[in-house]
Amino acid sequence: MTGKIIALVDGSIYSESVCHHVAWIAGRTQAPVELFHVLGRREGGSGDLSGNLRLGARTKIMSELAELDAQRAKLAQAQGRAILDDAKAIIEGDGVAEVALRLRNGDIVETVAEQEADASMVVIGKRGEAADFAKMHLGSNLERIVRAVKAPVFVASRAFKPIERVLIAYDGGVSAMKAVDYVARNALFAGMDCTLVTVGTPSDAVKRGLEDARATLAAGGHKAAVEVVQGAPETALGELVEGKGYDLLVMGAYGHSRIRAMIIGSTTTQMIRTCKVPVVLVK
Repeated sequence: MTGKIIALVDGSIYSESVCHHVAWIAGRTQAPVELFHVLGRREGGSGDLSGNLRLGARTKIMSELAELDAQRAKLAQAQGRAILDDAKAIIEGDGVAEVALRLRNGDIVETVAEQEADASMVVIGKRGEAADFAKMHLGSNLERIVRAVKAPVFVASRAFKPIERVLIAYDGGVSAMKAVDYVARNALFAGMDCTLVTVGTPSDAVKRGLEDARATLAAGGHKAAVEVVQGAPETALGELVEGKGYDLLVMGAYGHSRIRAMIIGSTTTQMIRTCKVPVVLVK
């Protein structure tokens, strides 16, 4: 892996897991880490309320609103710096020395897109600080980030645990082949136990595709098993992960089968929440 790791942290319960996963990735790949905390535009102020005020009260109220906005912005900045400092301490505590801190204002997806030119991976949590309450927070932006960025996206689970067994979802599409090649070539997966899985009917064409993918992994030093399972991908993959104790799911971000329908659309978050381990999405 070449290039920096972009890690996004907020005040959510997933942030600590993001930090431990980032440290694990950096430790295996020797990639530098850049930690980002993005203050959304909604945190910058209360908006223009002057149209609702009578002329006699406008001057005083507008002054008070401006002061309140300034205080909110100052507190948000301080909170952001504290979150970054805490995150850096966790990563450094895991043995990673090169960690840069970035506090930004604006849209989180635009920020990632602007910063990813020299990035090898983007790491985010499955859900953000206010996923249940604010549409524009990290959790609800997961699909937007996957669509917008070109780098692989590592979606951290709620808690970190050592990763040794990897399940690779394969549907024969271009992005699935890229995911297989990514695992085969990347130092992150060196020495790991890998399994290729297709969700569908075990036809001759499916078996040939799996064997081709297994050959790619073998060229990268991986001895991989293969499986064909039936069912809806968003449930079948999660059940396989949990039932057989895999630690990580790797898949293409876009495909041409039911996995494509799963990734493109509102079921993305549902799939990632169903799977209890981290997920790596590759374009």
